[in-house]
Amino acid sequence: MAEADVTSSNPVRDICDYDLLFDCVHCGLCAEACPTYVVTRSEMDSPRGRIYLMKSIAEGRIDLDADAARHLDLCLGCRGCETACPSGVHYGRLIEGARSFVERHHRRDVVDRFKRRAVGAIFPYPNRLRALLTPLKVADRLGLRPALRAITPRVIRDWLDLLPPLEHDSRPLAGEATIAPRKDAPTVVVHHGCVAQVLANSETLNSERLLGAAGYRVVQLEPTTCCGALDLHSGNASRARDFARANVRALKNSGADAIVSAASGCSVAIAEYGGLLEDEPEFAEQARAISSKVRDLSSLLLDAPASSKREFQCRVTYHDACHLAHGLGVREAPRKLLASIPGVTLIEMTESDLCCGSAGSYNLTEPAMARELARRKADNIVAIGADCVVLANPGCEFQIAAELRRRNSKIKVVHLANFLAMASQ
Repeated sequence: MAEADVTSSNPVRDICDYDLLFDCVHCGLCAEACPTYVVTRSEMDSPRGRIYLMKSIAEGRIDLDADAARHLDLCLGCRGCETACPSGVHYGRLIEGARSFVERHHRRDVVDRFKRRAVGAIFPYPNRLRALLTPLKVADRLGLRPALRAITPRVIRDWLDLLPPLEHDSRPLAGEATIAPRKDAPTVVVHHGCVAQVLANSETLNSERLLGAAGYRVVQLEPTTCCGALDLHSGNASRARDFARANVRALKNSGADAIVSAASGCSVAIAEYGGLLEDEPEFAEQARAISSKVRDLSSLLLDAPASSKREFQCRVTYHDACHLAHGLGVREAPRKLLASIPGVTLIEMTESDLCCGSAGSYNLTEPAMARELARRKADNIVAIGADCVVLANPGCEFQIAAELRRRNSKIKVVHLANFLAMASQ
């Protein structure tokens, strides 16, 4: 990182919300909660180190060179540091601001630019993603994925490994709703997302069916627009706000009392629309109202009248998706729901809330670190002898399942909504 000539203690670059940097007292309690620090043991790959880096760039004491950009890029944005921080540092807002600054002022190499632009051009748009995956869907039906994998370049091969089998995209919940919703029952809308509706549609459909079976009135959202999480994580704040505005309009028009997503990253993005659009008078109040309605599937199901459950023998461990645990603070509700199923044995794994390396599109742009974290997560899963690992985020599902497939493991990786559907059949 090159030293600049400026020695001012005042901001000369708008890298992030400068005042928020001073909430950090540099105690270091965040370090062991940071996945990249746990792997590299480098101070500059810890939240404290990155905050110091942001402050130094903001004050002009160092330049944004390739080394500085690398340390910021390597952050997963998992927010484990926010849970560990005793000072309430809003690290998520800081790293998102820094990434936007990096995208505006740092020129990446050709391969990195290609990967990031491909993700940004395709993933937030379901129709584009479906079209791109059509040949692979045909190949899966013919059993040709191994042959296709063998002839593709490594960067494409690594991406293929993360994709689940595409033979089917829904697994309906058996039976009809067991509780007829009252006219005054709360209404719930399930946001279908972008990638999730293409690669994990069963999780959204089963979320809707489970809520209907629990007595909620499920309403549909038309149209469904990307929540903006991928853009926030990659530094495209402008488009993230465009997506947020579209969703605020649609969610307001739905009239729903509660908003749910099968993807925890989407849930957190929507829950933070109030902050994202706080400077826009036309949307600020509506955005805050929408943010306040975000709920988690497991919490809503626990709030509903208890229903009898059939026995389902399975040894289960639960992986805490980062944004669900650290962004929404949801940890116990999914575990209570799983433990309530007769025959299910819930076993806690080591480091259940340490990031698996998925982190939105992180495993596509930072494959080496993502793979190391996936190995660490899989080691912890295998060590406890579970039949199944349950989680509440499709990205985590793809990431962990890919690593277990590499090991020829028989352990199943299942989204919570699909696991509950399986247990009710």
